[in-house]
Amino acid sequence: MSENIENTNDLDVGEKTAVVAILGRPSSGKSTFMNTACQEPVSIVSPIPQTTRNAIRGIVNTSFGQLVFVDTPGYHESDKKLNLRLKSVTEEQLKDSDCILYIIDTTREPGSEEEMNVSLAAKYADRMVIALNKTDAKESNVPAVRAFVAAHIKDFPQERTLEMSAKNNEGINEVLKALYSIAPVQPPLYTEDMYTDQNIGFRIAEIIRGEAITRLTQELPHCLYVDIADIENRGNNGKMWVRAFLCVERESQKGMVIGKGAAMIKAIRMASLKKIADVFPFKIDLDLQVKVDKNWRQHDNVLNKIIPQ
Repeated sequence: MSENIENTNDLDVGEKTAVVAILGRPSSGKSTFMNTACQEPVSIVSPIPQTTRNAIRGIVNTSFGQLVFVDTPGYHESDKKLNLRLKSVTEEQLKDSDCILYIIDTTREPGSEEEMNVSLAAKYADRMVIALNKTDAKESNVPAVRAFVAAHIKDFPQERTLEMSAKNNEGINEVLKALYSIAPVQPPLYTEDMYTDQNIGFRIAEIIRGEAITRLTQELPHCLYVDIADIENRGNNGKMWVRAFLCVERESQKGMVIGKGAAMIKAIRMASLKKIADVFPFKIDLDLQVKVDKNWRQHDNVLNKIIPQ
């Protein structure tokens, strides 16, 4: 998709590179946008909100230069320890980025959560592009969202407020062009063949967590994390062996993740292996187990491991 952007005279064409932090409330479409822009499954996409826990990088290379997107956790109000850590990740990425992409879901009333996001976004208006997402949905109310933006960010340039459907790959090129228009001229950070800088262990852990999230209900998706215990190269054929644990907070949750006759953990493992095979050019064997890490969301040592500061 992104390589089809055509050079136009309205852009200051040069060797441009920008780290672009993506801001938005949970389920606004941040991860979907990044996966569509990168043409690869870089970040977990789920209807369950607050599934992104790390600042995940996706890289887009075009004739204009390089955009390094950072998919941040959905910014929302919460005083829980884990969620406070997630908010801190988002705030730090905004400070350190060259540009901001603020994505707004046009199918939902702004409310207090969007008020919090737009207040944060307004601090970076000089280096920001706003994308009004989900405009393909019948519930979309673009005029109301435009009025909301105008009321909270005075005199924001109309040419940097764009409509898109990240899910349907509509309007993505226009958003990229707007970001290139404000990106600084500087050399690329990564080679052209890269679409993410995630290491193998992190990617495998996110794939497993994503497959678990799609199959588990209620609070379970937020009560688990993936611990990659071992990664070994075995033999001379490039095969890799990985032992991973799906960690939950209570014994009762462990039984739910394993499932009757171990059906659930088998389904998660097989789906993970299928997706892993699509991502990596070498064979990976996965030993996937479940263990209890009691009240892990309250433990700094675990939070520091899965969400580094």
